[in-house]
Amino acid sequence: MKLLFGIGIAILGLGILSLFVPIPHTERSGFKAGGVSMGIQTQHSEKVSPIISGTLMIVGAGMMIAGRSASRAA
Repeated sequence: MKLLFGIGIAILGLGILSLFVPIPHTERSGFKAGGVSMGIQTQHSEKVSPIISGTLMIVGAGMMIAGRSASRAA
């Protein structure tokens, strides 16, 4: 059950990182008419919802506890 504990650590780490690291997002919009094309590219960064981050942290901690409990029982 060390695998379950390791996956729990990874998910917990992703949950913590998602609170602080923004995810870049790029959009391109424009039009094309014949041989002429005109467009604009916008880029902005968004953070993940705190609810999703919290869920990831709770699931990761639960997996770590389950992995630890299963290895003690064996």
